Amino acid sequence: MGIDKKEKTAPVPSVGAEEGQSFQTKSDSSIPISNTEINYPDENSSENLEELYRQMQRMASPYYLHTVSMTELYQTTYKSRPPIIDGLLYGGAYILAGAPKIGKSFLVAQIAYHVSTGEKLWEFEVHQGTVLYLALEDDYQRIQRRMFMMYGVEDSDKLHFATAANKIGNGLDEQLEFFVREHPDTKLIIIDTMQKIREIGGEAYSYASDYEIIGKLKQFADKYGICVLIVHHTRKQPAGDSFEMISGTTGLLGCADGALLMQKKKRTALEATVDVVGRDQQDQILYLSKDPNTQIWNLERTETELHREPPDKVLEAVARLVSTEQREWTGSPSELAEAVNTGMAANALTKYLNVKCGRLKDEYSISYENKARHSGRRVTLILLPLESSR
Repeated sequence: MGIDKKEKTAPVPSVGAEEGQSFQTKSDSSIPISNTEINYPDENSSENLEELYRQMQRMASPYYLHTVSMTELYQTTYKSRPPIIDGLLYGGAYILAGAPKIGKSFLVAQIAYHVSTGEKLWEFEVHQGTVLYLALEDDYQRIQRRMFMMYGVEDSDKLHFATAANKIGNGLDEQLEFFVREHPDTKLIIIDTMQKIREIGGEAYSYASDYEIIGKLKQFADKYGICVLIVHHTRKQPAGDSFEMISGTTGLLGCADGALLMQKKKRTALEATVDVVGRDQQDQILYLSKDPNTQIWNLERTETELHREPPDKVLEAVARLVSTEQREWTGSPSELAEAVNTGMAANALTKYLNVKCGRLKDEYSISYENKARHSGRRVTLILLPLESSR
């Protein structure tokens, strides 16, 4: 594929509701590098240097507005939100809301245990990793009794508990950073409950405050490619939309990547429903029943069958270029198009893979890189170890 001489580095767009806000400050005008991989042009080209200078002059204007053309959008690869539990939890900030004492803590303990062990949760595949469970309304003795009731002596050294933590914006940020750096395979952080990490006073329950607290946790989750699951309460008064029952303002749900709403007809009932919504996943309703002896929730049925994407012939052809014997393939876009022999032109094929690189990694464990070099654009495919792809 020839390189477009007018190709520019894709400008980094402003952060809005979809990208979240900086974990350290109230706003951040850039997408985290960990989530974006831009196909940079040959930076030594005089024409590109001139274009870069013109771009800097434009950005100096107080009226400058970041935009990304559709062409630039397709020339950029964005890391997909990694699955934690397929079809249920992905990287990002999620809220699990429900009335007090209906079994939320047992449900999140169950989720935490399955992620830490890698065992399937009901019919959902689980991607194993370290879990931090901030059980801020409990003590260690109660946690011990709860986990023993649920799983007996089958423990997990990848599941960590804490019963005290700092407030968001007042030390919690640094505590979570420290934990993740100590445990780089962290997949899930549970905060039970949000009220325990909220700063007291001021605009504690304004839309802006609600949006900011979830925005900070979302930015942290996006930075490390993990899921932060925040346990919260619902209001007593009914609402037209079930999710309007979540206590607080609509800023909570507006900023979150997804939400799970747990409800019972009666507090003493052993049956519950969990409504699941998310930005990048299918809405569904889970019908659960609780084992009265272990307090473990069992899945009875789902109202919506999860959509399964059909096989992608292009990705399958690309995947055949690497194997356990030949873990890496590199070549020009034209060589790639010739090697996969799908009938797609080199330019169209690389754009397709820029968009589908997340699925290529999640389903085929293949890392895709499309970079401009002095000798021309090069595509690199690397077969990842199973744990790296997850």
